[in-house]
Amino acid sequence: MKITRTPKSRIDSVDFSNLTFGQNFADHMFVCQYKNGAWQEGEIMPYGKVNLSYSLHALHYGQAAFEGMKAYRKADGKVSVFRPLDNFRRLNISGERLLMPQIPEDIFMEGLMALLKLDEEWVPKSADHSLYIRPFIFSSSEFIAARPSEDYTFVILTSPVGPYYPGSVKVKIEDKFTRATSGGIGFTKAAGNYGGAFYPTHKAIEEGFKQVIWTDHKEHKYIEESGTMNIMVRIGDSLLTPPLSDRILAGITRDSILKLCRDWNLDVQERLISVDELVSAARDGSLKEAFGMGTAAVVSTIDGIGYKNEIFTVPTPKDGFAMKIKKGLTEIRTGLAEDKFSWMHNI
Repeated sequence: MKITRTPKSRIDSVDFSNLTFGQNFADHMFVCQYKNGAWQEGEIMPYGKVNLSYSLHALHYGQAAFEGMKAYRKADGKVSVFRPLDNFRRLNISGERLLMPQIPEDIFMEGLMALLKLDEEWVPKSADHSLYIRPFIFSSSEFIAARPSEDYTFVILTSPVGPYYPGSVKVKIEDKFTRATSGGIGFTKAAGNYGGAFYPTHKAIEEGFKQVIWTDHKEHKYIEESGTMNIMVRIGDSLLTPPLSDRILAGITRDSILKLCRDWNLDVQERLISVDELVSAARDGSLKEAFGMGTAAVVSTIDGIGYKNEIFTVPTPKDGFAMKIKKGLTEIRTGLAEDKFSWMHNI
């Protein structure tokens, strides 16, 4: 693998005590090209700009998918990545649905590890901070005909980050717009899934909310996701989350939380959750907690739910299940608790 180091690091220009999510990028990036039906040799180079034309296929036809993952500074000072092979597999699931070439495991993992070793100093040392990792693939042929690209580019960027949400959020149950439909690409991390969500999310923000709770495309009867995250609610002493489908992303944080909760012998259920059930529980006080689950925010507590001109307050207890789950994941990631699931991959 060719490695070209930056002549001057930018790390001293970054205020690690005040990190805006996704706006600071480490010194280097990994890039690998797919041309003539085969992946070429990967290369690490200084972080920089894309040198492509305005006829770039991805700009016109949306063949693009990405992943979100994190590296953590452990208590002993070493750096580990959380479940990287799961992100690798999920990126290829997205690529298959979008008719993009499968990325070989050695290219993904060797490129990732070499990049993290080179930029290890960019992994923050503060609590609740991490190095966000963005692997992505896009179509990079230069033509404007409505057919699949011939060339593709795989890139890994890294970005030191702090907490995604500084506190709890108020969300609106969406009963008009749809994030995904059956038979579509909702289960992938296709770029268009997120672009299509911006408008309804913006409308919710104008109404005083931070995010939306997406509902099913047919009747808007069942809850599915919360913004860019999976969702879990606590009704009574049961933790409930919608079952996976081709409309719902198989979140790696979601899967980790389910495994952790079952290991703790909590009552956790993957089942349909109707809007009526959620609203009824909020009204009668049996809705004890609600939170989003995702790579960026990890666990994001919900303190209010809006539905049809009503807003229901949701408890956010400091000793609740959400905070216990977040603490449990953090301790595994930072080496303070046993990694019994072998989730951490040391660089």
